[in-house]
Amino acid sequence: MPSVLITGATSGFGKAAAQRFAQAGWSLILTGRRKERLDALEKELAAKVPVLTLALDVRDSDAVARELGNLPDAFLPLTCLINNAGLALAPEPAQKVALEDWHTMIDTNVTGLVNVTHAALPLLLEHGAGASILNLGSVAGQWPYPGGHVYGATKAFVQQFGYNLRCDLLGTGVRVTDLAPGMAETEFTLVRTKGNQAASDALYSGTTPLQAEDIAEQLFYLATLPAHININRLEIMPVRQAWSPFAVDRDA
Repeated sequence: MPSVLITGATSGFGKAAAQRFAQAGWSLILTGRRKERLDALEKELAAKVPVLTLALDVRDSDAVARELGNLPDAFLPLTCLINNAGLALAPEPAQKVALEDWHTMIDTNVTGLVNVTHAALPLLLEHGAGASILNLGSVAGQWPYPGGHVYGATKAFVQQFGYNLRCDLLGTGVRVTDLAPGMAETEFTLVRTKGNQAASDALYSGTTPLQAEDIAEQLFYLATLPAHININRLEIMPVRQAWSPFAVDRDA
C-alpha cells in the first residue's frame, strides 16, 4: 500500500489532500499543530485507510527528526511527501510589517520545509523509483505583488530548492515538483490577516477562486504519474485571475 506524508494536514490543501489520497487507498501520515483537528481527521479517515497522526510543529527540527525517524514499518517505505505546511502574514507594505511576522514566515515556509525534507529523504530513497516530493509553492514565488515581501521570497526559495533537489536526486528515481497555486479559497487569507473574516470574504467575493479540492486533485495526479515522468513546476491559477500591468509612480 502506498503511503503519503502530508504536513499542515489540519486545513486547506493539506486536509483536502488527505481526503483525496484516502479515497484512493493510500496510507496517511498526517502532521499539524492543532491536535484536535488531527484527531477529527483521523476519525473521519481511519475507517478507510491506515492513518498515523503526528501533532508536530515543522519548525522544531529535533521533533521532526525524532518522529519521522520512528515511523511504524506499516507506513514504510514512504511513497510521497507533500510539504504543505506554510503561511503568509502581514499583507501590508514591508515598511509597516513587524519583524516577528517575517521571521514566522521564514521559519515555517523555509526552515520547516527543509526540516521535514531532510528527515524524509532517507525514507523516500528507500522507495526509489516513483517516490515524490511535492512542495506547495505559490505564484507569489514567481510574480511579485505589493505586500508580498517575505512571503513571496519564501516561495521563491521553495521553487529553487526543489530544482536543486532534482539535480542531487538524479539517478535515485525520486521526483520533485513545485506546485504553485494562485488565488485559492482556504483559511490562507484569514490567517494572513490574523482573523479578519471580512477581509477574507472580500478577497474571494464576486469571483471564482480555486478550491482546496482542486489542488488536492493535482497533488494526487503528480504522485501517481508513471515513474519515469517528473513535472518540475506546475503553476495553477483560476481562469478569472491574471497578471496586472507594471505600477508606475507619477508626479501629481
